[in-house]
Amino acid sequence: MSAPSYPGQPAAYPGQQVSGFGAPLGPPERAPRRSRLAVVALALAAVLAVVSGVQAYQIYRLDDRLAAADKRMAEGQGADASRLDGLEQRAGSLEKQAGAAFNPEAVASAVLPSVFRVRAGQFTGTAFAVGKAPSGGGTTLLTNFHVVESVFTAGERKVFLERKDQRFEATIIATDKDKDLAQLRTTAKFAGLVAASDPVRSGQQIIVVGAPLGLQDSVTTGVVSAFREDERGGGPVIQFDAPINPGNSGGPVINGAKEVVGIATAKARNAEGIGLAVPIKTACDRFRLC
Repeated sequence: MSAPSYPGQPAAYPGQQVSGFGAPLGPPERAPRRSRLAVVALALAAVLAVVSGVQAYQIYRLDDRLAAADKRMAEGQGADASRLDGLEQRAGSLEKQAGAAFNPEAVASAVLPSVFRVRAGQFTGTAFAVGKAPSGGGTTLLTNFHVVESVFTAGERKVFLERKDQRFEATIIATDKDKDLAQLRTTAKFAGLVAASDPVRSGQQIIVVGAPLGLQDSVTTGVVSAFREDERGGGPVIQFDAPINPGNSGGPVINGAKEVVGIATAKARNAEGIGLAVPIKTACDRFRLC
């Protein structure tokens, strides 16, 4: 017998299940499309995270390399600067050494325009311009007292300065017989030589400029032999070995820096290579010059 049917209840077919509510069960539902998109998005996010991480690491490494490069460049620049400073110091040292090298020709050419032959009556000697121009103008010169002594003791004060074919009148302003010094002044303007501030040293190279036997612009070279106290009490003297003769008296003794260190005053009799000079400081202090 067939099962009884009820109104409103669908008939059952072989192999077909009937739900508890009377609705037939269909095939299983497929995964929603939205879930697949979420998975894809997560995968892409992971890939992007990895790529970003790699890029960040590369940027970090690049920053390190740039920092290292900057450091090397700074160190290189520092080393270059140090080498440059070293070269500049060496160049300065070489310039000083070159400047300190004794060059008689350069010294002579610099001082000769300030050195003159002096005619005082029948006597001939040497004088040189020194220091700045006096307040009244003109030029101050120094020489030995014994060069102008005959004129001075005769009550006269005029002597003459000669240089090549020029002649200038000069006046005896002050004298010191004991120190064998005389100060002259002329209205003509000449460059004054600079007095050395440092004392001479034994072995120091010098030149002596003067007019031995009346021969103008004569230059001899030598060294300072010693710095001695004058036994006669007239003050210290510089002993040197540059040749001098009558007429050199009053001429400047010049060091390698073109500064006056003394005033040639005498030559030892019956001896060679022993000349004496009054230190320039003695003259500067006595007449308040330099």
